Amino acid sequence: GKAGFVGGKKMAASLGWTWFRSVWNVAPSLGLISSYSVLPLSSIHTSNVLARSREWEKKNRVVHPPQLPDEPRRPAEIYHCRRQIKYSKDKMWYLAKLIRGMSIDEALAQLQFIDKKGAKIIKEVLLEAQDMAVRNFNVEYKSNLYIAESFSGKGRYLKRIRYHGRGMFGIMDKVKCHYFVKLVEGPPPPLEPPKTGFDLAKEYVEALRNRTIIHGL
Repeated sequence: GKAGFVGGKKMAASLGWTWFRSVWNVAPSLGLISSYSVLPLSSIHTSNVLARSREWEKKNRVVHPPQLPDEPRRPAEIYHCRRQIKYSKDKMWYLAKLIRGMSIDEALAQLQFIDKKGAKIIKEVLLEAQDMAVRNFNVEYKSNLYIAESFSGKGRYLKRIRYHGRGMFGIMDKVKCHYFVKLVEGPPPPLEPPKTGFDLAKEYVEALRNRTIIHGL
């Protein structure tokens, strides 16, 4: 009886140690242990955005062919971004959409009076891009620029433990985002009038009528 009881205790101890080792080996990959954690690999949610961010500033190195004497001057295009910002991509999107299509001076004036962390970051990125335009892209007047593209993307998300009472815990995300901007030389284009519900319905019906059946007669 006593030998069986001791053997049962040893088996329970060995099973407990096996379970502890398996959890200890898996926990760092999940980021559940803050003192010993590794950065997660790229996932389906972040790989596309990271690839796009790596290609964004490479567009500044594109060399265009020489222009003809009677051809209108090609406007300068400046691509700039800031990566891994400690801010939510959704909060950044509202600010990025606000200044899209504005001139550089109007965008800076709007961001100056917005009391948000993202507005301060976007203003810094715009000033950096404006300085690049004058120094590297032969833009004569730094105010002669408008924001052609402005958007945010998902950065690296890190999972960490949020401790609760009674020995329980939850998983929280340490979120980061990217911000991308494209400046073009010249005055901003006129704004398109907003589409009415009738216009949207007309486009929808037209798209339905233009449908084709694949491999049909």
